[in-house]
Amino acid sequence: MQPTLFERIISREIPSSVVFEDENYIAIKDINPLAPIHLLVIPKKVSSRVDEIESEAELGQLMATAIKVAKQHSSDYRLVINVGEGGGQTVPHTHVHILAGWTAQIGHQGM
Repeated sequence: MQPTLFERIISREIPSSVVFEDENYIAIKDINPLAPIHLLVIPKKVSSRVDEIESEAELGQLMATAIKVAKQHSSDYRLVINVGEGGGQTVPHTHVHILAGWTAQIGHQGM
């Protein structure tokens, strides 16, 4: 099985703008941002969809890491997890989108 795009980023085979990394997660800037701040929090342990993660502890750690990274970049933010192609997921590797940076006057569109 071919490594996913995110596995190739984690292994540094593909360059990316890393904003956070620890032993379990990496967070990068999205290359096609949908918001002024658009980051991806990616578990290093591969699962193709978030609903395949059976451990509540792992799910909790994923969300805690996403919140930690989001708070480092903005006080207000949106967390989005797309699940499956029909849910808008384009890379078959679980990840959380952090979207932020809109001004109150401009607002933002739904994702």
